[in-house]
Amino acid sequence: MSLDRVKKINLPKILDERGNLSFLEEYKHIPFKIERTYWIYDVPGGEVRGGHSYYENEEIIIALSGSFDVVLNDGMSEKKISLNRSYYGLYVPKGTWRHMENFSTNALGFIVASTKFSADDYERDFNKYCSLNKF
Repeated sequence: MSLDRVKKINLPKILDERGNLSFLEEYKHIPFKIERTYWIYDVPGGEVRGGHSYYENEEIIIALSGSFDVVLNDGMSEKKISLNRSYYGLYVPKGTWRHMENFSTNALGFIVASTKFSADDYERDFNKYCSLNKF
């Protein structure tokens, strides 16, 4: 797995003086069928969320409100991407180690996932992750 496949995806943004609107559609704006959505909120200062990779799941991570950083790692290199706009998402392919940090007050992270929840899909041990990926 390489971090080269991680990318920001611009979502449609409809400007209106009454307020803007953005949306996403499976296979059109994101490269997979949506099987699950979840959101992360009320994260206390200094806390980190994530800290795992998925064997099968791929995701789009969106900062609907506030900001946070997504730290990605493939076992050889690390990349930090700040999310702070609701009209773009971060595509995280399966097999990418990731965690989220530096949540602003009232940050709301919205995640669109390609698989239903399965505890067996998670790898939570970074050393094992690296050895499985032969790094």
